[in-house]
Amino acid sequence: MTTNPKYARLFEKVQLNDGITLQNRIAIAPMTHSSSNPDLSVSDAELSYYERRTGKLGLAITAVAHVTPGGIGFKNQFAAFGAENLDGLSKLAASLKKGGAKAVLQIFHAGIQGPRAIVPNEDVVGASAIELQDGSQARELSAGEIDSIVSDFGRATELAIEAGFDGVEIHGANGYLIQQFFSGWSNRREDKWGGSVEKRLAFPLAVVDEVQRAAAAKTKEPFIVGYRFSPEEPHEEGITMDHTVTLLDALAGKNLSYLHVSLMEYASKPRRGGDLNRTRLEQIVEAAKGTPVVGVGSVHTPDQAIEALELGAAIVALGRELIVEPDWVEKVEAGQEADIAVTLTKDDQQRLVVPDQLWGMIIGMPGWFPVVETEAAAE
Repeated sequence: MTTNPKYARLFEKVQLNDGITLQNRIAIAPMTHSSSNPDLSVSDAELSYYERRTGKLGLAITAVAHVTPGGIGFKNQFAAFGAENLDGLSKLAASLKKGGAKAVLQIFHAGIQGPRAIVPNEDVVGASAIELQDGSQARELSAGEIDSIVSDFGRATELAIEAGFDGVEIHGANGYLIQQFFSGWSNRREDKWGGSVEKRLAFPLAVVDEVQRAAAAKTKEPFIVGYRFSPEEPHEEGITMDHTVTLLDALAGKNLSYLHVSLMEYASKPRRGGDLNRTRLEQIVEAAKGTPVVGVGSVHTPDQAIEALELGAAIVALGRELIVEPDWVEKVEAGQEADIAVTLTKDDQQRLVVPDQLWGMIIGMPGWFPVVETEAAAE
């Protein structure tokens, strides 16, 4: 069978700003699976999980890895620092690339979202001293510590290159440290790292500059540097769509390979700032000024993937869909989209090659995944 013509756009090649070409417009979204070894190295279960669902992707973005011990955000999350982690990361890069996808290591520091119980010395830090959900307070980073964390992003980039990754994605979204510096809610500093919207760009831009510097120094080959961001925050003092346009204006001068917008719904409209009658994705694509945009957020069907492309996305990221249906890409390409599984059962862990910890979350969080009772219902 051949690809349904209405889905042909998904299988077009797409060129990133760095000149690297992806074999199609489909990416795996970076989803935390908390399945690494206790020493924070990549586990065999993770390697099997990724290999099962990245066979024909254009872009394979890993779950996020922390660039320094204090930046950890999740239990059993593999690390992007230390020579001791090179072997596991190398196996991961090779696994992701087997089917022709470009392999990208997502890197971050969790900041105030780091769980106190697993952050070394329980030293949870952020742009400013913020009260946490447990009633305790995060510690404000010193200027020297900020410089050190910027350098950590550079070292993580060097490690990614040594491991054979095609690129890194700077995780500036979902309320983690980079976003904490950009947000007026979480950044209350009065030094060079805080102040006006433009001044709050200092840390995100410093990280971008350091990652690009490290990449240029480590390899002469083209290397992907992507940047993920969340366009709005719910807090009154938080990020608005207008702030995001300011961020994208600044990033436009950095020649990033791509921009990756973190959305719950790909067709959602802004709450504050921007044009409230047009989708965030459309406005972000305009502000990106030609930099390819990865769109993500409740894309389940091939029709929805095409709609995301029509809104301006260059690449569509699939998350839960590739867990429920690891052969999503292959089935759409073969014209078998009617055979895409849309549910799973409690007996499907081995068939779907999902690590124990992630499977526990899938089954233990009602409503997150479409879990049905019987196998017959899943067919």
